[in-house]
Amino acid sequence: MKLHIKNGRVIDPANKVDAVQDLYIDNGKIAALGAAPAGFAADQVIDAHGLVVAPGLVDLSARLREPGYEYKATLESEMQAALRGGVTSLVCPPDTDPVLDEPGLVEMLKHRARDLHTARRGANLHPLGALTTGLKGQALTEMAELTEAGCVGFAQAEEPVRDTNVLLRAMQYANTFGYTVWLRPQDSYIGQGGVAHSGPLASRLGLSGVPVMAETIALHTIFELMRATGARVHLCRMSSAAGLALVKAAKQEGLPVTCDVGAHHVHLTDADIGFFDSSARLTPPLRSQRDRDAIRAGLADGTVDAICSDHTPVDDDEKLLPFAEASPGATGLELLLSLALRWAEEHGRGEPSSLSAALSRITVDAARIARLDAGTLSPGAAADVVLFDPSARWKVEGARLASQGKHTPFAGYELTGEVRATIVGGHVAYQA
Repeated sequence: MKLHIKNGRVIDPANKVDAVQDLYIDNGKIAALGAAPAGFAADQVIDAHGLVVAPGLVDLSARLREPGYEYKATLESEMQAALRGGVTSLVCPPDTDPVLDEPGLVEMLKHRARDLHTARRGANLHPLGALTTGLKGQALTEMAELTEAGCVGFAQAEEPVRDTNVLLRAMQYANTFGYTVWLRPQDSYIGQGGVAHSGPLASRLGLSGVPVMAETIALHTIFELMRATGARVHLCRMSSAAGLALVKAAKQEGLPVTCDVGAHHVHLTDADIGFFDSSARLTPPLRSQRDRDAIRAGLADGTVDAICSDHTPVDDDEKLLPFAEASPGATGLELLLSLALRWAEEHGRGEPSSLSAALSRITVDAARIARLDAGTLSPGAAADVVLFDPSARWKVEGARLASQGKHTPFAGYELTGEVRATIVGGHVAYQA
């Protein structure tokens, strides 16, 4: 299959490209930018006039629900949501049911994802293996076997390792074989059972709080263990100004650490809980305006390496409950691009370079963290591409979301940036 995408504004942050030029795809790979390769005859021509042509998005945290009853149908709906959002590569946390702690379970998930990919109905899936069996934090998994099965790293999802000696051994093991440990910094006890950011709002609403120190105490522990082991760690979904200050200091020290933030936390604060809006019940919780502003600044200065969707589809019977009883999480795959563009518009004041910076955080920067061959339009790279209209406005409504989870704190918002086509492996997998 040979594709010719013409007249588009090609933005490839990996190669510092931002210009109107043509893109050529041949046999699932990027063939050339600008001039056509000798003898190139396209099977399909796509006119991208007025559109941005960019690498397919790389999402570092997208849950695809449980591999149980009707899993295949559920997986397909979430993969369709990814394609509609321009996401061509996604990392799946291990907290499925059952937990991804055995090679057979990982292979089953990868096999079903490959079926969808072959049928051009799915993105590239890269699962994380569980760091400990059952995410119980007592016995380490067989990391080598899980890696052979296709895992790109090892995580505990929302379950902290309570025994720091177990975490120490896990990081020693990971460092020996060059694996990345993905951790969300959360103390095992402080803030346990909390549902909102500890502060005046939670007090007024009578909600149990999760203090910032639950994040910072965990970070101090992680960094000490990194110094002792040399392990490479990726910190998932940072939420506080104090936490980001510690990350910045760790990077300056030279520790091999990266971090991401959830797209919701780039824009919202605990005030968006309003009158107990369960759509804003997230983990980690939405924090103060000071924390939100620090996240935005961290994205600009490089303290924060990537933005993820933190996609967690939740059904009505789990979400339409009193705030403290509702399951945490929100749909995000189809909003990732628009929320990144919104940060670029607000923080960069519409400067052309700000668009490239925003795309970098959801393409090449995210790909580097997961060590994926993705996020670039370099000749020879996999032809994973998104075409979107950066000025088109769309309203966030459950009826237009492909995900089975329709709940989002951005419901009713009007966002900019509409995906017009998503190309995976050189094939048009989605076209509006």
